[in-house]
Amino acid sequence: MQHFIDLILPIPIQKTFTYTVTEQEANFLKKGMRVAVSFGKTKMYTGLVFKIHTTAPTLYEAKEIHQILDETPIVNELQLQHWQWVANYYMCSLGDVYRASLPSAFLLESETIVYKNETFINENELEDDEFLIFEALQHQSQLTIHQVADILGKKKVMPIVNSLIKKSAVYIKEEIYEQYKPKLVKYIRLNASYNSDSSLNGLLEELSRAKKQRKAVLTYFQLATSKKPIKVKTLSEKAGISSAIIKSLEAKNIFETYEIQTDRVQFSGQENDLKVLNPHQEKALSEIKETFKSKDVTLLHGITSSGKTEVYTKLIQEVIDAGKQVLFLLPEIALTTQIITRLQYYFGNQISVFHSKYSINERVEVWNNILTQQPKTKIILGARSSIFLPFTNLGLIIIDEEHETSYKQFEPSPRYNARDAAIVLAKMHNAKILLGSATPSLESYYNAQEKKYGFVALNRRHGNVQLPKIELINVKEKYRKKEMTGHFSDRLIQLIQDALNEKEQVILFQNRRGYSPIVTCNTCGVSPECPNCDVTLTFHKFKHELRCHYCNYQRAMPNSCAACGSNTLDTKGFGTEQIELELKTLFPDFKIGRMDLDTTRGKFGYQKIIGAFEAKEIDILVGTQMLSKGLDFENVSLVGILNADTMLNFPDFRAHERAYDMMVQVSGRAGRSKKQGNVAIQTYNPFHQILQQVSTTNYTEMYKEQLQERWQYKYPPYYRIIKITLKHRDYIKLDSGVNWLFKALYNSFGEHVLGPTAPSVARIRNQYIKNIIIKIPPKQSLLQTKNQLNNIKSTFEAVKDFRPIRFIIDVDAY
Repeated sequence: MQHFIDLILPIPIQKTFTYTVTEQEANFLKKGMRVAVSFGKTKMYTGLVFKIHTTAPTLYEAKEIHQILDETPIVNELQLQHWQWVANYYMCSLGDVYRASLPSAFLLESETIVYKNETFINENELEDDEFLIFEALQHQSQLTIHQVADILGKKKVMPIVNSLIKKSAVYIKEEIYEQYKPKLVKYIRLNASYNSDSSLNGLLEELSRAKKQRKAVLTYFQLATSKKPIKVKTLSEKAGISSAIIKSLEAKNIFETYEIQTDRVQFSGQENDLKVLNPHQEKALSEIKETFKSKDVTLLHGITSSGKTEVYTKLIQEVIDAGKQVLFLLPEIALTTQIITRLQYYFGNQISVFHSKYSINERVEVWNNILTQQPKTKIILGARSSIFLPFTNLGLIIIDEEHETSYKQFEPSPRYNARDAAIVLAKMHNAKILLGSATPSLESYYNAQEKKYGFVALNRRHGNVQLPKIELINVKEKYRKKEMTGHFSDRLIQLIQDALNEKEQVILFQNRRGYSPIVTCNTCGVSPECPNCDVTLTFHKFKHELRCHYCNYQRAMPNSCAACGSNTLDTKGFGTEQIELELKTLFPDFKIGRMDLDTTRGKFGYQKIIGAFEAKEIDILVGTQMLSKGLDFENVSLVGILNADTMLNFPDFRAHERAYDMMVQVSGRAGRSKKQGNVAIQTYNPFHQILQQVSTTNYTEMYKEQLQERWQYKYPPYYRIIKITLKHRDYIKLDSGVNWLFKALYNSFGEHVLGPTAPSVARIRNQYIKNIIIKIPPKQSLLQTKNQLNNIKSTFEAVKDFRPIRFIIDVDAY
């Protein structure tokens, strides 16, 4: 009887693929193990075993597998169920979810390598293309298939390579590279023959002339009193000797070295007692536990600085005591650096962290530790991708700042929302979910009002400090009265000066990086644009260059206008870099820091800036939306928002809600420890209803008003949204494709189809973009809508002209 396995491959194709295995392999393999298989003509892939069976495929002959890569499964049953839910709900392939979930070191890929056959001499019988490859191999020992394709300038090169193989001119090999390398630390011990006192005395006499070697041995004895293994590095540092001395002692068989595999990231720390909660926090905690009895999901609406983290720690402690794991989700890597320090203080080394700033090897170690249920994985702290880790006994998922858009993945597929996917994951594990935020998303708040979620409010700031005083500054009026210095009003400068005089710190918020978003010629009005995208280039003064924030194209700042030759180039608008430079001239005696994507690129970029600000080495910190999320600085007394209007005038149905969230969150960084803080918001329109609601921190009024608009214009939480994006280099082909698609969708869904429209940036990386939106009414079946959409997509892709057009489906695209 033949045995077969169905594999998930890390490619964007909907189905699994069947391969044949021997009976012994079938008995050894388990669901969730990896195998290397060849797929297509040139590639080896890492497939994941999804099913083991005896039914042969009908449409193709099953190939054999190349090799088995695991002894035990690296993905568990619950994970696979969760992946299937993500693939079905977000309308993507299981392969996409597989690729997104596993650290890339697990996905071994190979390439066909072409080698020259040294015994081949008959060059005359080679065709032109064949000779080109053979000649290239005279200069290089080997070529990859991609290099062969570059040399010939063709995509299909395998027929030519096969022809060379038949003529015995070349031979090929598949090479697979293992990317993960465990970290080995060298330790040292004394040779067993020196265990007795007499042999030790003899050893010391023997080394009486070699002073440094004798010193190394004596230092070893000092260190050995602690009864812990001794690192080679520690011995050489303590004894003040070089590694050559240790090597010579090793050669004399006095010392032996051995290696122990260790994790690259270690969190040490004493486990301290948890803080005693104040009465308001205590009440919130008991209410959360009460709602958990009847509801799986609870929303904690706690105002900024109300001490939500302290409430979380109490819940975490209870779940750990019950022997279960806790997943703590955060929207921004910047936040993890602060929360790690706080949780380490209470839970010592029971914490693991997982996010994209960690290296491939570090992420593999976290994965393996969770798989083997190490004690250091009781609490997992991470950004959105950590919902895909191999949990076995989750007891609680905490989603901090649940309103954040960073939880939604927009590119590449799977385009999932970590908050919603985590709720499903918790259901599979019979775990509880706590959503925490000072400004909950409208959808979550609506679910709480509808009694779908539990709801708990925490309305007092920790230490009974009052919420900050919020002041709206009318920039229009200030410009008229000539009371502006650069981008600062006299009032904001006064407030900054007062805070600095009191030895307090200031945060300034401007949600745009770079120096200036637009460079214009004053003579002809032309702005330098990105050659690959329909967007003007942003000027970065530090490197004196123009940069595109969509495709990273960059070029030097020109001295004159490319259109008319005039040298009257001027900048419009402002970003964090310009604000930083202005502050240096306004407050030359104070230290100014900047926190945006440009300054936090390194692995420890966030830690350096946040650490310096906490240590009061920076007086004024300028930043983008990274600053708005949950960070806790006790000495900040003033927050300034330099331009509130850009957030309000954004073409998106959530623009007002997001602007409110962002401003209230940034404001919440002020006056967190002792006295009431100040917030200054500069705006051209101080009477805008959102700004008025921010100034009184009136969430319920904002919620009711926005909900009314959502009902009126048929948006979530009442209607669901699926966004379809088409991309192609040829505008005419894209246009005919999108018009065909719109008609097909309109025939199925009627007036609930909006479009086709071009986004505000209609071309990115030389690809033109068109969008169509489908709104799904409350009574309409989501499943049937998706099935119908999949049918239309299949028909669309069957049309030869439309096949090259990229078809992207984004479910809940907000």
